[in-house]
Amino acid sequence: MLEEKNDNLQEADGKLGIDISDSTENNAAEVTESETVTETPVSKTETEAEETAKTDETDHQTALDAITNSNAEESEDETLKERHDIPMKDYDTFALDALVDELKKLVNTDKTMSVKDHIEEIKKSFLLKYNHLLDEKREEFNASKEDPNEEFEYHSPLKSKFDEYYNIFREKRNAHFKHLQTNLKTNLENRLAIVEELKELINPQANIKDTLKHFNDLRERWKNAGAIPKDKYNHVWNNYHFHVENFYDYLHLDREARDLDFKHNLEQKQKIIARVEELVNEADVSKAFRELQDLHRLWKEDIGPVSKEHRDSIWNKFSELTKKIHDKRELLFENQRANEQQNLEAKKEIIAKIEDLGTEKVNSHSQWLVQIQKVETLRNEFFAAGKVPAEVNEETWAAFKTAVRNFNAFKNSFYKDIKKDQNDNLNKKMALVAKAKELQESTDFASTTPIMKQIQEEWKQIGHVPKKYSDKIWKEFKDACNHYFDKLKEHKSEENADEVAAFDNKKAYLDILRAYQLTGDHKTDLDAIKKHIEIWKGYGKVPFSRRHIEGKFNKILDALFEKLSLSKKESEMMRFSNRIDSLSDSNDTRKLDNEKIFIMRKIEEVQNEIFQLENNIQFFANTKNSKKENSIVTEVRKNIAIHKESLEVWKDKLKQLRNLNQE
Repeated sequence: MLEEKNDNLQEADGKLGIDISDSTENNAAEVTESETVTETPVSKTETEAEETAKTDETDHQTALDAITNSNAEESEDETLKERHDIPMKDYDTFALDALVDELKKLVNTDKTMSVKDHIEEIKKSFLLKYNHLLDEKREEFNASKEDPNEEFEYHSPLKSKFDEYYNIFREKRNAHFKHLQTNLKTNLENRLAIVEELKELINPQANIKDTLKHFNDLRERWKNAGAIPKDKYNHVWNNYHFHVENFYDYLHLDREARDLDFKHNLEQKQKIIARVEELVNEADVSKAFRELQDLHRLWKEDIGPVSKEHRDSIWNKFSELTKKIHDKRELLFENQRANEQQNLEAKKEIIAKIEDLGTEKVNSHSQWLVQIQKVETLRNEFFAAGKVPAEVNEETWAAFKTAVRNFNAFKNSFYKDIKKDQNDNLNKKMALVAKAKELQESTDFASTTPIMKQIQEEWKQIGHVPKKYSDKIWKEFKDACNHYFDKLKEHKSEENADEVAAFDNKKAYLDILRAYQLTGDHKTDLDAIKKHIEIWKGYGKVPFSRRHIEGKFNKILDALFEKLSLSKKESEMMRFSNRIDSLSDSNDTRKLDNEKIFIMRKIEEVQNEIFQLENNIQFFANTKNSKKENSIVTEVRKNIAIHKESLEVWKDKLKQLRNLNQE
């Protein structure tokens, strides 16, 4: 019996973490079977039954492995037991700032190792998103930089905070591991020492009561010995229970004490089974599995073996219930995998939409802003879609990055063309800035003002320039224009005072002119009227809003000319001269040019009328009714004479205008 148990130990030692069954009970069962084996022919039905049994045993063993592997890990680090108190979140759906906040909160917990898995998941999600952001910023920089020697730099306050919090966690973790390694080594030595003491308990000459007391002390010391390295867990545990079982076999000398202990252990294990039966119906499968781990640990670590007649049945019952909970857990995982597959399909659709946006041609900045917002929305949807199957995670992430990168490249090519146009616009605006600065000190306001207004209009027609130059050149241009127009305003303010005085003088002079009476001598009266005109002109311009006073003056002149009985031509020319002089004084070249164009059109119209009338004379001269012909011809000739007189007046007006331009 002892040799067979040693063989089992060697197998367990050779396959650490695999042989996780209750060795005390299973090994005892193996020994019983080995004593009764006979060579009996096996039928086909029996063979199939054996195969089914092997399959069931494999399923049971898989379920037990899941429990034992977890227990071995937690036995090494007791702080892992608290990890179940903090639910694992889907950190892939968190934004960068939310990940930093979550990291800060977890780092401040006392149980460092209880949150290590959470923190590593946060780190993975953060770096994934941050590196993607970094790639985009680098692409934008490369697309916009003008100096090829300029190096890319990007600093994120979020990244600095993340590094700060993660370094705190790393220091805590390193300190924990350093302390843990020391404890694990000490605990391993203590447990191995307990095993050695167990070996020495089997002594027929010793007092059985003293031996039992020593045995119970060793069991209590074992229970409180603490965690040991995970790779030694199964081997040391199997060794311990191997010698515990030997001791119980030795106790057949004191069957009553042994049976009492067996009975107590059976009751404890039945309680565990009753609790596991309740856990089978627990709605929270993860919670049930975590408690099952604790119950397995209790079964193995704290409770000793039971009598042989109950060993197989109670262990098989416990194993069956364990498998049920494990199967429910596997079903939960399958559902999670189904959700991950749905997330994968959703992410594939998002990637396809981004790829489509990377081929849609748009031709304006406003349209690109819409496209960029669409991609940003799809990015957020991608990150919020949740986990995908681990085997395609890298592939999916790479496809997403490629789609976004292609979109950005497509976008950047558009803005590269815009940048060329903006540089052309910059050169045009810089030329206008130079022109405005050149004219800003000019005092020739009559000629400079139209030019300054024109370059302002040209500025408005030119499109955008690169953003980093926009404010600077606009300030230079605005300052030059404002400087000139401030001077113009100051100049006009000085002129306005003179114009107001001229208005007051002309208003007073109108009363004098209204009271003026002709003497009856044509020459004397004509000279007096001309003198009045000269005095009126001498007062200068009046404010634009008060130019109606010129109309009043012209009406008085018209009345005086009628009383003076001047010829129509002479009267017309004097009025025209006065009007032209008013336009000349106002420096309104546009109105003078318009007047010139008007006169030239009138000359053309009168000439055409004369030509038409002369043709009519030829027509009437050829008619047979000479008496009627003579009266019509006479009327036509009178009209021709009137038009020729009018033509002379218009020509004199044109001549006067041309002489004015020459002056």
